[in-house]
Amino acid sequence: MVNDLTMTEILALIPARGGSKGIPRKNIKPFAGYPLIAWSIAAGLQAKSVSRVIVSTDDEEIAAVAREFGAEVPFLRPAELAQDRTTDLPVFEHALKWLEDIEGYKPEIVVQLRPTSPLRPVDCVDSAVKILVEHPEADCVRGIVPAGQNPFKMWRFNGYDSPMSPLLEVEGVKEPYNAPRQILPPVYWQTGHIDAIRTTTIARKNSLTGDIIYPLVIDPHYTVDIDTPADWAKYEALVHQGGLDMVTPDQRLRRPMPRQIELVICDFDGVFTDNRVWTDQDGTESVAASRSDSIKFGELRERGIEVLILSSEPNPVVSARAKKMKVEAVQGIGLQDKGRAMREILEQKNVKAENVVYVGNDVNDLPCFEIAGWSVAVADAYPEVLQAADFVLSKPGGHGAVRELCELILKNIS
Repeated sequence: MVNDLTMTEILALIPARGGSKGIPRKNIKPFAGYPLIAWSIAAGLQAKSVSRVIVSTDDEEIAAVAREFGAEVPFLRPAELAQDRTTDLPVFEHALKWLEDIEGYKPEIVVQLRPTSPLRPVDCVDSAVKILVEHPEADCVRGIVPAGQNPFKMWRFNGYDSPMSPLLEVEGVKEPYNAPRQILPPVYWQTGHIDAIRTTTIARKNSLTGDIIYPLVIDPHYTVDIDTPADWAKYEALVHQGGLDMVTPDQRLRRPMPRQIELVICDFDGVFTDNRVWTDQDGTESVAASRSDSIKFGELRERGIEVLILSSEPNPVVSARAKKMKVEAVQGIGLQDKGRAMREILEQKNVKAENVVYVGNDVNDLPCFEIAGWSVAVADAYPEVLQAADFVLSKPGGHGAVRELCELILKNIS
């Protein structure tokens, strides 16, 4: 990486301990197709101003994943600095001391990138560093967003049998808790996206912020702080829906939905079904599918869009379900032959690949992703498929994913 903003040595430090109660192993749990920590590593690696990206962890597995995605892990953090109540300051002090003692490395600025705030604007890191460099008096730059709740309308609770008292007062405004929001001072909430800190602030003031803290105002659409499984699902959906110009571990360009669509090709197991199968004592197999998936097929046909099932599964259940939905099914394709079969289908139907949408969930669908004009994955697809897809649905296979896709297409072409 080349430091284009200044000649300052800038270290991006990512704290990632192994213990996590709310979401076990969350730092390496796949988030939108990549380990959670990979998103913060990418933010450091892709920043023009950052000289080095280092992960501070106590966990060998996290260290291995971090190295896989391009970060340095030159040391393991002591266990006593990886407890539930460990604050950030001693973690940073340990890292800076180790780097100076062992390597003689002394950065002038250290950037904190918390893994639990993975969605960052592409200019987030460089903008924070630029503000800090342009203001020599600043100790730190911290990311903030407009606050969702106004503290001037908050109260101190003094007990059920005692009157409340206002949390804050505003000079010149009587009863701010009754005042219109527009006349109250604007307030902001600090986020976990980024802190850019002078190392002298840490060394001399024993603080990660110091006294003079400048703001980096971040679009609230990027406000993400993952603490619970519900947070995880909510913010994965935000990634999959697209629309945010954000740093990702995968820098490839995801293609938009084609303006002209002639054919939608769907895998069967894991797309129309939830990938489970029931087998009785005679070996007869059955699967579960969502009736809602085929409801919009008629509207697609009216607009000249055909739906086809392409499956490696030879079981007659595929053709039976296809017949019920009144769509064509090509099945029994070898696991390694779906790409070839798809090309043959397009040739037979005289359909251009760029006008085709393919929906899949497993690695044997990847050759078809490369052919189709738009590749789509169901929400519970395998990580490799989520990474390769142009778009990820919010619904899992067998639970309305195909219906969701149909509605997206109809909305796009209407």
